[in-house]
Amino acid sequence: MLRRTLLPLLLAALTAVAALTVAARPGTAAQAAPVRVMALGDSITGSPGCWRALLWDELRKAGRASEVDFVGTLNPDGCGFAYDGEHEGHGGFLATDVAARDQLPGWLAAARPDVVMMHFGTNDVWSARGTAQILAAFDTLVAQMRASNPAMRVLVARIIPMNPPTCSACAQRVVDLNAALPAWVARTSTSQSPVVLIDQWTGFSTATDTYDGVHPNAAGDRKIADRWYPALLAAISGVPPTTGPTTTTTTTTSTPPPGGCSATVRVVNRWPGGAQLEIVVTNTGPSATRSWSVRFALRAGLTVSNAWSTSVTVSGVDVTAANAGWNGAVAPAGSTTAG
Repeated sequence: MLRRTLLPLLLAALTAVAALTVAARPGTAAQAAPVRVMALGDSITGSPGCWRALLWDELRKAGRASEVDFVGTLNPDGCGFAYDGEHEGHGGFLATDVAARDQLPGWLAAARPDVVMMHFGTNDVWSARGTAQILAAFDTLVAQMRASNPAMRVLVARIIPMNPPTCSACAQRVVDLNAALPAWVARTSTSQSPVVLIDQWTGFSTATDTYDGVHPNAAGDRKIADRWYPALLAAISGVPPTTGPTTTTTTTTSTPPPGGCSATVRVVNRWPGGAQLEIVVTNTGPSATRSWSVRFALRAGLTVSNAWSTSVTVSGVDVTAANAGWNGAVAPAGSTTAG
């Protein structure tokens, strides 16, 4: 579907990921029934979890809100405007407890989701539950999701940082959990029921994006919504409510110049008439970066319909993806991911 050529113009040392949604130009496929989406987690998701309202509003502005039905046993919280906001964001809940007590199957039976967006583990970390124990709970939860819907698509967050005054060890525990998630996702994902990792960690500051070192403020809600958006957009574009998606991954890697960076473009999701691309720019140099850009070509007839964590310019089939305002400056060997 995509001509896989990559001409990196890399201006410093960085690992960055940008998600692009490409679509056929002539039109869109007929709209199916809304995809049922469950937001699952703790108070970061549900108390009040206004990132969910902002996420719905992004879909509305893009003309896509009618394609989604947010579902759950909990009603929307007040966030200043009306939105579709049923959810399963249970304040104070631990993923390990939800798994051990078999609480999720009842919620799934009531809501019947096609997609689950899961930001879970903050209270587990706070309660000193180990990474292995949390991942075992995630195994249970994903198995229960697939028992409910064998074609379930699962979007799992690398959770936002936390630095509460009452838990000096929490910050590192979050780092440890997030570091283990890529391998867990790789072994858990299947072609019928893909599991996709969404990086809510990188670029999120407990000092400026939370009001207490744990829970997001307005700026944090905005960042969380923006991080979920491209993955959810891909899910509602490529996951019919009654059938499982087919996920194809294709990777193209450039050779890094001495002291510079390398870049990879891969297809992480396909659907009729489009695909989701992931661009990874990797630091190979010794100094911090101020900016970066990557050039690549699309197959004729395709264009970029959505982009996240990158500023995109399209000229014919040629695409230039440059850093967004917040991810151009990263220390050597640093990394940031999105999409």
